[in-house]
Amino acid sequence: MIVVLSQGCAANFGDGEKIARILSQKSEVSFTFPEPAANGNAANAPEAFYLNVCTVKGNSGAMKLLRKAASAYPNVPIFITGCAPKDFREEAVRAVPHVQFKTLADLEKDPLIIFDSGNAIQDRTRNKSDETLARHKNVLRESPFVGIVNIEEGCLDACAFCSTHLVKGRLHSFNANTIVDQVQALVDDGCLEIQLTGQDCACYGFDIGTNLARLTQKILTHVNGRYRIRLGMGNPRHVISYKEALLDCFTDERVYKFIHIPVQSGSERTLKAMNRRHSVEDYITLARDFTERFSRFTLSTDLIVGFPGETAEDFNDTLELLKATRPTVCNITRFVARPGTVAARLESTAAVPDPVKHERSAILAEAFQKIALENNREWVGDQCTVVTEKQGYRAGTTIARNEAYRPVALQGSFPAGTTLRVRIKDAEPFALLAE
Repeated sequence: MIVVLSQGCAANFGDGEKIARILSQKSEVSFTFPEPAANGNAANAPEAFYLNVCTVKGNSGAMKLLRKAASAYPNVPIFITGCAPKDFREEAVRAVPHVQFKTLADLEKDPLIIFDSGNAIQDRTRNKSDETLARHKNVLRESPFVGIVNIEEGCLDACAFCSTHLVKGRLHSFNANTIVDQVQALVDDGCLEIQLTGQDCACYGFDIGTNLARLTQKILTHVNGRYRIRLGMGNPRHVISYKEALLDCFTDERVYKFIHIPVQSGSERTLKAMNRRHSVEDYITLARDFTERFSRFTLSTDLIVGFPGETAEDFNDTLELLKATRPTVCNITRFVARPGTVAARLESTAAVPDPVKHERSAILAEAFQKIALENNREWVGDQCTVVTEKQGYRAGTTIARNEAYRPVALQGSFPAGTTLRVRIKDAEPFALLAE
């Protein structure tokens, strides 16, 4: 058995499932960490670990996973894939000298490497592409009801704080017909939710003469079955170039009324320092157009606090933008310098003190939670159809999703993938409460 463990964004989990499908041609694959036997028996030791890591917010999470695997199974080969920039590779090798690094491209084009009693064996007999695998049922994935489809890799930006583009490179969009085939295979295999994902979904197709709106319409036209599409993250400057066509996609009930448009800051000066090539007004326009055209639409965004040189005025601009656009989902991150990025060099001369970062993030979080609660309370008293997703964090509860991709908490245990008609009876900042 080979164990594939992924971290981070949906795009990384999608890559992890691709890796698992490639490896499954030779061996059984598991997405769960195998706990060592209490008696120390190594009979359940895997053949190899593939750790598909995320280092966007620092190396600590990836290093913790690496150390856990190496400590539990010191003789098992460990391969690292995913977002693994130079500084993380160096730290990983110092901690676990036998660790090896692979990319998804390596696995797609090279012979599979499987381990037998610690000795590498090359298998040159199989090397099917993910496109071929997508045409068959029983598509290997972590969730039986959620299908993750990577539509592109890389991006067209070079944000000052981001290390992902150093690893993933320039935009490479995948063939639209291949994507349609993958979606159909997943729907045929029981997926009720299709997540279209990538490093920046909004620039999908710019290198092959199409865009995300056209791809979405192509899927809706050609893929039969019962499913809903969730569109992945997109930078504002790309979304705005085909905004009207994308808005039209959301008129189809098979598309969740949800969009993730990371603005990062409400200060034009800070956006320029970040090398974000959109304006504050671009984001305001998108937020207004989506939320005005569709009632109770779910707007999601990202904000970074404490970027080098951020002043009190810059922060206040961000706070005011949050209040003006009123997102229901907001990822608030305190800036962490990633080695090799432009922002890391800025940090050496213009760092915002940690206590200031913590204070500002707390102010943003408080304001956001008030907005999110008010947005969610608009649903109270409504009836809606939901699909159950997983067991809730609170004992005896189940989390489902409604048509706007809002999490809906239900009392009781319901199997994942169950469709229910519910009434919203209350709301919290991060969920609707229903019966």
